[in-house]
Amino acid sequence: MLVSLRIRNLALIEDLTWELGPGFNTLTGETGAGKSILIDALSLLLGERADKSLIRTGADACSVEAELELADLTRLKQINGVIVELGAEACEGRALLLKRTVSATGTNRQFINGSPVPLQGLKSVGDLLVDVHGPHDHQSLLATEKQTELLDAYGKLAPLRSACATAYRALREIEQERAALEMSETEREQRLSLLQHQVSEIESAHLQPDEDVRVENDYRAASHAQNIVEQAGIIASLLNDADNAVLTQLAQVERALTTWQRMDASIADAEAINRQAIAQLQDLLATVQERAERVDLDPAQLRQLEDRLNLVQSLKRKYGGSVESVKAFGEKASAQLAALEGRAEFLATLGQREKTARNALEKAASELSLARRKIAGPLGEKISQELRALGFNKAVFQVELSSAAPGPSGGDHVEFIFAPNPGEAARPLRAIASSGEMARVMLAVKTTLAEVDEIPILIFDEVDANVGGETAGQVGKKLRGLGRSHQVLCITHLPQVAAQGQSHFAVEKQVKQNRTLTELTRLEGAARQRELARMLGGQTEAALALAKSLLAEAR
Repeated sequence: MLVSLRIRNLALIEDLTWELGPGFNTLTGETGAGKSILIDALSLLLGERADKSLIRTGADACSVEAELELADLTRLKQINGVIVELGAEACEGRALLLKRTVSATGTNRQFINGSPVPLQGLKSVGDLLVDVHGPHDHQSLLATEKQTELLDAYGKLAPLRSACATAYRALREIEQERAALEMSETEREQRLSLLQHQVSEIESAHLQPDEDVRVENDYRAASHAQNIVEQAGIIASLLNDADNAVLTQLAQVERALTTWQRMDASIADAEAINRQAIAQLQDLLATVQERAERVDLDPAQLRQLEDRLNLVQSLKRKYGGSVESVKAFGEKASAQLAALEGRAEFLATLGQREKTARNALEKAASELSLARRKIAGPLGEKISQELRALGFNKAVFQVELSSAAPGPSGGDHVEFIFAPNPGEAARPLRAIASSGEMARVMLAVKTTLAEVDEIPILIFDEVDANVGGETAGQVGKKLRGLGRSHQVLCITHLPQVAAQGQSHFAVEKQVKQNRTLTELTRLEGAARQRELARMLGGQTEAALALAKSLLAEAR
């Protein structure tokens, strides 16, 4: 659940901390008081795009922080897996901390448990925790693709749908592979000629791993061979050839230490160090002389190195930025060449693979379709029950399926059918004109799906618009019922809905020091009764009495 939300310098909010309760939370206030700002703040934490205009006038940046408590161990493990993969710290206990800042310069920063993460990482965590249903979400219900998703979500058919998508992708890859081979003879000859040239050019080069680095270094050294030989001579002279050569002097040190050791055995370690120094300097001398001999090339050998370097660099420019990339390109071109040269046989093989893949897709789509048909009836009846509770006493809601060509989401065309009143023919949901009817249908669908939804936090932003009277009370009871299995937050203008909240918060605008501020208050007792009375039309005795009765009924 969302334990607390702190917002600073966001729109009309200067510094606000919101401590929510479990179950059903309601949020009320006058239009324009700033209720939507709180949803905007949550949306920022869920990875939505940020706009600099959200920053409070006069501030350099705004920030939103949230503390969440993950009571479900399965969800905690899932979240921790995502967090660790992002490189952030896993949750300490059951607490999850999210933070996002937006600066006036356009810089955004996101944190999970104090560790910086990319914006997409914040979104991936938010998608597992919060589901936001806005006032215009019912428009998405009109799309058959969305209706298909809702049916699959209710039936928990994600594995079958995923299998169908995988089978479809496999078939499409084979179809694309076949299309690439089905070309005209002229195109084939041109393609063959190009591939043969590419394969021959790369294979004849006999490239070795990291050869580009090695050849470039050898060429650079050979180009300065004279100077290198001179430096090697200086080093050899200082170490071994000059009158006071280092190795000659260390040999004298060796003799002195040997004499000393006969008188004082404790100096043996020093003698060993001297011998080690002599051995290392002798290795240094051998390395210098060997390298100098290798770079002291004649002009013909230098030209060979230059030609090799030019060849390697040319291949890298054509086929990749490294020797490894060039070799990988050659291997791919070689496979394509083999396929083109044996096109007839390869096409026959592809045809068999395509047939197998198509059968696999049809099988996956058939299994998904069978599962959908088993749950379509129960889903329709369940939504019908919810609609009756929302004022459609004789409503009929059905989920119709018809066959379609198998695709990534199966082989069904799903259509939600609705008859709001007795005697009316059931029609597709998109044919309903009334926004009030659509709002209630959307709420019925959402509450039905919420029962099987594993997302722990549900936010309803004025989804009860265009609803009133007795139906409004039923909406409130439905949302309160959802609070038994989820933490629910609802922004509402309906007193019947607000009264059902287990926690009630009010938003209002205040002017302090000539600045407008949005403030949030938790309402209890008489203060809550007065807010419900305001929503009912004023602070009259009748409104106060009705507010009191609504609270009593909710209790």
